[in-house]
Amino acid sequence: MNTKRPSMLPIPLLLAAAAIPAASAIAADAWPSRPIRLVVPFAPGGGSDVTGRIIGQKLSELMAQSVVVDNRPGAASMLGTDVVARAAGDGYTLLLADLALTINPAYFVKQPPADPVKAFTGVALIAETPYILMVNPAVPATTVKEFLALARAQPGKLNIGSSGNGGGLHLTLELFKLRAGLDLNHIPYKGGGPAVNDAVAGQIQGTFIGMGGSLPYVQTKRLRPLAVTSVKRSAALPDVPSMTELGHDVVVTNWYGIVAPSATPKAVVQRLYDEVGRAMAATDVRERLQATGLEPAAQAPGQFQRMIESEAKRWRQTIRDARIPTE
Repeated sequence: MNTKRPSMLPIPLLLAAAAIPAASAIAADAWPSRPIRLVVPFAPGGGSDVTGRIIGQKLSELMAQSVVVDNRPGAASMLGTDVVARAAGDGYTLLLADLALTINPAYFVKQPPADPVKAFTGVALIAETPYILMVNPAVPATTVKEFLALARAQPGKLNIGSSGNGGGLHLTLELFKLRAGLDLNHIPYKGGGPAVNDAVAGQIQGTFIGMGGSLPYVQTKRLRPLAVTSVKRSAALPDVPSMTELGHDVVVTNWYGIVAPSATPKAVVQRLYDEVGRAMAATDVRERLQATGLEPAAQAPGQFQRMIESEAKRWRQTIRDARIPTE
């Protein structure tokens, strides 16, 4: 008969172990005790920067602690993303992430960036916006159905621009081609602006483009919107149908959300989520986001994390299925 008693921790160690949850709670209650850095991995002036500054300003007011936007552009957003991935998980260095967080690991495989699922924990989704399929008014297609007929009658002849290889606009085009069985010629540009300019000038037939910078071209009828890539129509373009309602499984939104290093304590993540929720409930925040073509959105930390996981999986599959060359 085994009469050996199970081993036990010495009393001092037991007391120390019991104190860990309490210490964690105290640390979370004390957070934030110094300025928070919100890294935006793009240059000033773009959608990520505008969103980061809107939410950062409101969080500063609500928490009585500075939230400093730190623009770290470069390497298709991977430079700034890596800064946060390598930061301490203490809640003082956060990332204003977007769709690129989940696309880059699938596209840039030779020097892969930080894993969006393993390196980060999703804190809160802030806003999202669909892309728009736009064509030059001279293109003889006023609907997606007519555009499909035109593309199928001229395989490989229609030139559709994007902001560059591996970006959200490029992958949206490839997803559209894959779902509709189209042969469209992708023309990559160094940014969405040059693609729009060439579409307006008739140098290319069309482009997928984000909502924010494209609305003036729609209002002045220099470009014709055919469809948006959200599930429902956009409030900014209520007369433009969604791909979904037209029967095409092309749902892509460029989302913006806050993520933290994966080691960040759950209590701090929850506090961050609560504060972002308070910020998003503010009328001025919602109005400022909507003025840029963004739709305010909200998800619990767990939901946002699952969305990140799902998006990363989807873009890996899309790149494989469409046989897109990676870098």
